[in-house]
Amino acid sequence: MNFYNIIIKYRFWLSLVVIAAGLGLQLADLANFWPVFPLYFLGLIGILSHFFIGPLRLVQGPMEAGDMDEVERILNTVWFPSLLYKPVRSTFYTIKGNIAMVKQDFDSAEKHLKHSNDLGSAMPEAEGANKLQLGMMAMQKGDTKQGEAYIRAAIRAGIPDKESQAVAFLSMCQIFMNKREFRAAKDYFRKAKACKPTTKQVVDQIKEVEKSSVRLKIILEKQKLASQLLNKWLTKSKKWRNIFLVCLVNCVYSNFYRI
Repeated sequence: MNFYNIIIKYRFWLSLVVIAAGLGLQLADLANFWPVFPLYFLGLIGILSHFFIGPLRLVQGPMEAGDMDEVERILNTVWFPSLLYKPVRSTFYTIKGNIAMVKQDFDSAEKHLKHSNDLGSAMPEAEGANKLQLGMMAMQKGDTKQGEAYIRAAIRAGIPDKESQAVAFLSMCQIFMNKREFRAAKDYFRKAKACKPTTKQVVDQIKEVEKSSVRLKIILEKQKLASQLLNKWLTKSKKWRNIFLVCLVNCVYSNFYRI
């Protein structure tokens, strides 16, 4: 831990010590107010930064190391989250949501991520990742409509890494396959493959979709053939269609006058 991180970790108590030192110098008649004013000023800055900025800079190292217990311990040192500066507060709730997801506490994760989403983010990529997580949780709960809305919003906002982009595109592919909108599903599957993901779970999911791609291709070809036959039939039967319409109109009018 470098010196700056030590200052951040203990700045609240160091600020109290600095202010107490200034008061001690004044009460002992060793200095007047103005000579000890810098001590008061430094103490005030330390206390305000503790409440308005918090210790979130300290979570970077533990998160990179995968030590979520240490990350949670650092977040618990934030006594009043509502006092945090808005972008910092959004990041705070995003991390809380990620920790809850690791613990598989999806209700708490959804609550924290929605809170972060409502606050917004200074970085569109972070907002996109947040919406993607909300979309995946909605999909797990079976709320496909809400999940699709969140994932679409995530794609529009921008997703920071290729792995997450592939997950978003694959999710949209599955949604459209369930809707039997195979052309849209094929487009999203192509986008997912273009991301070239390396995570095992994502790669396995792509392979599973590829297995069903032959069936998808056959369905698309059948749809195309049916469309061509329909257009051909409509072109050839234009004369008979007009005759049929005339007969239908005459039938309606005759029944009307009979009444």
